[in-house]
Amino acid sequence: MNSLSNRFPEKVIRILISSIFGLIPLVITVSGSAVADEGQLSLSVLVDELVARSPEIKAARHRWESAKAVVPQVQTLPDPRLQLGYQRMPMVPPVVEGVIYGVGQDIPFPGKLKLRGEVAQQEAERLEQEYLAARLRLVAALKQVYFDLHFVHKSIAIVERNKALLTQFEKTAKARYSVGQAAQQDVFRAQVEISRVLDRLAVLDQQKESLHAAINRLLNRPPDGPLGTPEEVHSTLLTLPLQELNRRANEFSPALLATAKSIDRSERSVSLAKRQYYPDFDVTALGIRNDKINDNGYQIMVGIKIPLFYETKQKQGVHEAVANLEGAREDFAAARQDLLFQVKDGFVQAQRAERLITILRDAIIPQATLALQAAQASYAVGKVDFLTLLNSLLTLQDSQLELHSEMVNHEKALARLESATGGLLDGSERKPRS
Repeated sequence: MNSLSNRFPEKVIRILISSIFGLIPLVITVSGSAVADEGQLSLSVLVDELVARSPEIKAARHRWESAKAVVPQVQTLPDPRLQLGYQRMPMVPPVVEGVIYGVGQDIPFPGKLKLRGEVAQQEAERLEQEYLAARLRLVAALKQVYFDLHFVHKSIAIVERNKALLTQFEKTAKARYSVGQAAQQDVFRAQVEISRVLDRLAVLDQQKESLHAAINRLLNRPPDGPLGTPEEVHSTLLTLPLQELNRRANEFSPALLATAKSIDRSERSVSLAKRQYYPDFDVTALGIRNDKINDNGYQIMVGIKIPLFYETKQKQGVHEAVANLEGAREDFAAARQDLLFQVKDGFVQAQRAERLITILRDAIIPQATLALQAAQASYAVGKVDFLTLLNSLLTLQDSQLELHSEMVNHEKALARLESATGGLLDGSERKPRS
C-alpha cells in the first residue's frame, strides 16, 4: 500500500477504489428496468383484449356468420307466385268473361337445391377456418411485437447501466490524467462512448414508441395510448419433434383447412354445374270464376325450362367449375408447402436460439463479466490501457443484448409455430378437421 501511495496521490486512490467497488453491482446485474412506466404489461391480458376488440377478427367472424345464413336460403324453393287476372272472350257467343286466380311455383330439378346447400355450407366452413386463421395470425403478430418491445426495454436497461459505467470510467480516466498516469485521449474516448450511448438510447426510445403504437393498433386503441413494461420472458424448451409439428400443421392449421374447404366446395360446384343440364319445372294452378253463366273452372299447367343453349351456358358452366376445382387443388398444394416451410423455419430458429441462450447465459456472459472486472482493477493500477477496459465493457454489453435478443427470437419462433400448427403447442385451442 505504501508503494502504491508513492505512485498515486491518496485522493486518486480513493476515487479508483470507489469506482471499482461501485461498478461491480452494475456489471453483475443483468436484468432491471431503467425507466418508470405505467406498470406490468401482461401478454395474456393483451391477447384477450385483441380477441375481443380487433376489427379484423370481428370482420372475419361476421363474414362467417353471413355465410352461414346463406345455407338455408339456397336450399329453399323459390318464392311462389300469386296470380290474378280478368278474362273476356267476345268472339264466340255467348260472351265468356270472368276472373282468373291461382298460384305458380318454380321447382328446380331434384338434387339441385341439395347441392346448392352443400356448396354454401362448404363456403361457410371455409370462412370459419379463415376466421380462426385470422385470429391465430393476429395473436402471433401481437406476441411478436410484444417480445420486440420486451427486447427494447431490456436494451434500454442494459445501455443505461453501461452509461453509468462509462461515466465512472470517465471519472477514473480524469483522475489518472490529472496525475499524469493516463493520456487525455482516454478521457475523450470515454466521452465519445457516452455520446454514442445517448444516441443509442434515442433510437431505442423511438423504437419503443413505435412498438407501443403497433400494439395499440392491433388492440384498436388510440396509437398514443399508454402502455406498461412487458413481463419477464422465460424461455420454454421446444420438446415437440419436427414430425409432430408437421402432423399438427396438416391436421389443425386453419389456413390449410380453409383451402381444403375450397376444394370440397369446388367439387360440389362441379356436381351442381353438371346438374344444370337437367331442366327445371314450373307448375301453375289457376281457377276461373264466371258469375254470368254461374260456371267455374280450373286450369293446371306444367312448364319445363329446356336448356336449349347448353353449348354456351351449361357446358361453359361445367368448364368454369372444373377450372375452379383445379385451381383450388393447386392453392391447397401451395398453401401446404408454405405451411411446412413455416414449421421447419420456426423449428430450426427455436433450436438455434435455445443453443445460443445456453452458451451466452452459462459461459460467455459470466466470462465477459469476470474479464471486465479484471480490466477495471488492472486499469486502476495502470496495468492495462483504456481501450482494453472499453472493449471489455462493450463485449459484455453485446453479449447481454444478444442473450435477450435470442430469448425474444425463441419466443417469436414459438408464436409463429403456434399460428402454423393451429393453437398452443401444449395442444389446446385446436379445432380438428371436420
